[in-house]
Amino acid sequence: MLQISKKFFGVSLFRYVGIILAASFLILSANPANAEDANQTGEDSTQILQAFNRQHREAEHAKSITEKDKQRIMFLLGVALITLVLITGGLGIAMGLYGKPVFVAHMVFAGLSITLAIVHAIVGLVWFYPF
Repeated sequence: MLQISKKFFGVSLFRYVGIILAASFLILSANPANAEDANQTGEDSTQILQAFNRQHREAEHAKSITEKDKQRIMFLLGVALITLVLITGGLGIAMGLYGKPVFVAHMVFAGLSITLAIVHAIVGLVWFYPF
């Protein structure tokens, strides 16, 4: 009898052929009867996603800020900003004209004024830019 005994990595060629045949039989014997269930599952998942999206939109709408509340917040930010600018100016005048030692307080209030001015500008652009 003719012997064909090629070896790859220490294993005979026939063993590789057997493994390939067994794997192909497993793949070909897959049951196609579950295709109908897959379509139904797809429809169920679509309905679930639509319900989730609807719920998400309702939650976002409930959390949204009304136009009146946005204007009130911007007004309060503006009042605080003008107060900080006036305090900073008063400290600067006290330091420059009267020689009071209020440099650190002047710089603190100047930093707070700049920070609040930037916040006020960003909030105004985000909320009211399209006018």
